[in-house]
Amino acid sequence: MSTQHTEYRSQSDEQLTLAMGCFWSPEALFGQFTGVIQTATGYAGGTTSHPTYRELGDHSESIEMTFHPQEISLEQLLCCFWDNHRPDAINGYKGRQYMSILFYRNQQQYEVILRVQQQYAPESLSTEIVPYTDFTEAEERHQKYYLQRKPELFKGWVDHLGNHENLFHSTIGTRLNALSKGHMTWADIIKEWENKELQHVAKRQRHNILEWIQQSSTND
Repeated sequence: MSTQHTEYRSQSDEQLTLAMGCFWSPEALFGQFTGVIQTATGYAGGTTSHPTYRELGDHSESIEMTFHPQEISLEQLLCCFWDNHRPDAINGYKGRQYMSILFYRNQQQYEVILRVQQQYAPESLSTEIVPYTDFTEAEERHQKYYLQRKPELFKGWVDHLGNHENLFHSTIGTRLNALSKGHMTWADIIKEWENKELQHVAKRQRHNILEWIQQSSTND
């Protein structure tokens, strides 16, 4: 991993893996939230070894996110999940590729998922709730898909952060993808970076990144 990589995880961070149809839009949807510090698209839930987009096997398109529970709760993320798709409308479409699934990592996550699920019943009962096993990141062209559709913005930030991987796994990349889909404005991003301490970002880089954000907002 490049030394320019801007994020690191603390022991209090949690991860959530879910599927709610095509993974491009969910990655952008969850990327808008303060407290969500990393997102990735990928494949989960199946038994096929080394799944790819063209050879998905019995896996489903999924996203995985890392979040600070002190800033955004698992309950809030689950409400967003059920507020933004209809499980019975996607399950079985293209076989297992598009499904509504929540992958729990421990008993605590499982109990919270069941509790929130009841708030959205009966529609939510079509969502599969299964133990987490593994997650295979999707190919590069599927990461931060909407940001990649803005080539000048994307290239500028790759240059700032050193390589594609650093951008794909950064908080700013997560926010820029949400911006590119229309879930955020430049003002939203600037406000977050000006007003929050952002413990997950190395302090020596925070000032530079804020300057790059302000420059990008004037060039957009």
